[in-house]
Amino acid sequence: MEQPARQYDPGVPEPLVTAAATRTLVIDLEGGLLRSELLMEALFSSPGRMLARFGAGGRPGMAALTDILARAEIDYAHLPYDSDVLNRALAARARGAKIYLVAGRFAHHAAGIAAHLGFDGVVAPADLAAGESLPFDRGAIERIENRGSRNASLKTSLRTWAKALRVYQYAKNTLVFVPVITAHQLNFASFGSALLAFLAFSACASGAYLMNDLLDLAADRQHPTKRHRALAAGDLPISSALSAIPALWLFAVVAGLCISPLFLGVLGAYLVTTIAYSLALKRKMLVDIVTLAGLYTLRIVAGAVGVGVVLSEWLLIFSLFVFTSLALIKRFSELSMRESAGLSDPSNRDYRVTDLQIIAAMAAASAMNAVTVFSLYVSSSAVTPLYSRPWMLWLLNPLLLYWFGRALMMAHRREMPDDPILYAFRDGPSRIAVAAMICIMLAAI
Repeated sequence: MEQPARQYDPGVPEPLVTAAATRTLVIDLEGGLLRSELLMEALFSSPGRMLARFGAGGRPGMAALTDILARAEIDYAHLPYDSDVLNRALAARARGAKIYLVAGRFAHHAAGIAAHLGFDGVVAPADLAAGESLPFDRGAIERIENRGSRNASLKTSLRTWAKALRVYQYAKNTLVFVPVITAHQLNFASFGSALLAFLAFSACASGAYLMNDLLDLAADRQHPTKRHRALAAGDLPISSALSAIPALWLFAVVAGLCISPLFLGVLGAYLVTTIAYSLALKRKMLVDIVTLAGLYTLRIVAGAVGVGVVLSEWLLIFSLFVFTSLALIKRFSELSMRESAGLSDPSNRDYRVTDLQIIAAMAAASAMNAVTVFSLYVSSSAVTPLYSRPWMLWLLNPLLLYWFGRALMMAHRREMPDDPILYAFRDGPSRIAVAAMICIMLAAI
């Protein structure tokens, strides 16, 4: 019987199809079905375990590494598959067609993927080209070929890079301007140094975000929201991220040297702490909270060092309490989201959903401590040289109480995103409160 004419999707390149569909569908695994590189998936399926096996293997070299990667434990259920290709395959399967994957390396993983998806098996590219040892008739196949090399540059758009580099997170790095503002050093030279410090921290942080996402690939793909990150979703090739990390860190080093060696030392401490956080500290209960608070405060320290102003101990203590509270709110939001979604305890964090109440109490206590420290500062003699009307600073207390209370309430209502600092920039009432605080500080000078 005559086959119906094929209807092509205008968004799908024409070279995908090499023959009319009849009884067998042949799909290239890499670049066709998989929106990632199988080698990189094997490497980052469990980086720590891979390094341990490589170190204990006793056979250094690429052959040993290849053997270890071939035996890596990959979660086939959460790999970034091309939804269009997968839907076509499942539709063909429903019509009774046979489906085979084409894979030239890591045959074990290819067979595992085929078995997980209910496909019929795997064939080698050489066998397919020669037409030998094939479990199907070559005269009745449709093939979805590798598109990755041809369309890689189109897939990785500027928007994808901005998402992967967490450009929206650069709002946190504005903390380097805090010492300039609080010390009233509002001049062109100071602002220029603070701006360069901002760029250095942004590049350093972006490289750290990419590294963190690589190490967290498996956990992110099982997360309700983090699975949409560029690397987890397969929007950004893992190899591209590996190339970008050293480039970003090199820029940060050059920018740091342009400011001062001491600033570069602070930036290096930030990077080392960030790497330690990504590798181990974020999995330690409460250690991750203290580390996050320290990383935020370190931005303020870097701003003071970069501009050359003396950092007030009042500002340092106030910042530690503020950022400890925000870090606790961040953990509360993540756990409450998992509770609402009916998910189990996070596998990459040493917290349980049952910890919500104590985390909320600690967040509230830390916030109130921050307000208390600020009140003591306003009562001290340290404000007299800086403000002509220091009594106006008392007006900041009710605004601080309001903002912290609102953040805690929004987190309790499950209306707080993962990051409370970004929430402060996006939430209308929070922006009004922050703007009012700035106006009061300017009026008090």
